[in-house]
Amino acid sequence: MSDVQSAGPSQRTAAEERHATWLELFFDLIVVTGTAQLAHMLHGEPSMADVGLFALLYLAFWTIWMCFTVYGNVAGDRARTWTVLLAMLGMAVLAASVAGVHEGEHLRTFAVTYVVLRFVASGVWRRRGQMVVDWPVAQFGAGVTPWIVSIWVNGRALYWLWGAGLAIDLWATLSFSARNLQENAEARRAAVRERAEKHGVISERDNRRLDFTLAHIDPAHLGERLGLFTIIVLGEGVAQLVSVSSGAHWDHSLRSLGVAGFLLLVAIWWLSLVHGYGGVPNLHESDLPPRLVLVLHCVANGTLTALAAGLGASMEHRHGELPENVRWVLCGSFATYAVISAVGAVVSRRAARVPAGWGGLLGHLLPPLVLSLTLGSLGGRLPTVALVWLLVGGAGWSLLGHVARSGRPAFTHRT
Repeated sequence: MSDVQSAGPSQRTAAEERHATWLELFFDLIVVTGTAQLAHMLHGEPSMADVGLFALLYLAFWTIWMCFTVYGNVAGDRARTWTVLLAMLGMAVLAASVAGVHEGEHLRTFAVTYVVLRFVASGVWRRRGQMVVDWPVAQFGAGVTPWIVSIWVNGRALYWLWGAGLAIDLWATLSFSARNLQENAEARRAAVRERAEKHGVISERDNRRLDFTLAHIDPAHLGERLGLFTIIVLGEGVAQLVSVSSGAHWDHSLRSLGVAGFLLLVAIWWLSLVHGYGGVPNLHESDLPPRLVLVLHCVANGTLTALAAGLGASMEHRHGELPENVRWVLCGSFATYAVISAVGAVVSRRAARVPAGWGGLLGHLLPPLVLSLTLGSLGGRLPTVALVWLLVGGAGWSLLGHVARSGRPAFTHRT
């Protein structure tokens, strides 16, 4: 019997800092396929129902990826190769199910695969005798229950059950801090000891409840893995531009729009990775607890996946105006990214105990948001090329605002 102990990568020295292994990099390849399939859902003229379904499937796909990313983060070189490869295979099934997700067979396959992978992920921690305190979803199984029920449900109720399960996971992430989980672990340990003293014997099950450690996420390694996810999502944006360009006549509109799309992705790369942490723009590593960083990363990269689809659609409509639904996918995703950028900037200033300077801060962060919402609402008659270049201007404004706030050149990497 052992006491509850705290163990994990957070105890490493700077000299022992590790990077993603070949196994983790191989596992991340599944994100390439997944984001491509998810972005394809927003092709054509997507309805609100299509956007909602995209959000559900993206959240499910991201959650599974994060379950096994956290496993690799904590386990390090002791991560079981076949466990990670099994997760990769399962996520490939999820990605393959996306294209026909409106069909009954694909719906069931997606739900069953999701449930199986969640059980595999949670079983990892039982075998290791650990509790991950930085991300409660790693062990919190209540969110899987609606997914299990959905396997026997038809119609729209199935989607509502999926949404309920993901909402429960989000609630757990936002509600249970590392301190809460540590206190709960200590309370459970005390209750087991009290029961053992009362009955004079301790069961094997109670012994397992006592014999565990509290594991912490390695923030440096986590930032690298999250950043790799963002690189892959940005790569999907490049792929969308190249895919349309490769089969089209290279006229002035295509060349101008291709350059604009590329510059937009470059500006987002700078904000998210050069001047951000883990793909979250304007954020530093120690500004927020890992569980909150993961929430921001999830939202930011979901919007970037939608943005990639919007860029591809823009190339297809380069000679005219964007249809309203496509325009809102492009402008709405950029607006959401602008909000995440503002959140990152505000959090970083508070963490550094720098006076808010709300006038200057909002002066740099609000214009891109207002611009994108205005283009979404009133940009119906605006040529597609002009609309995308305006978004490039909004992203450039955010980047210049960061330089003005930090006093560092935009081209330098954070150390």
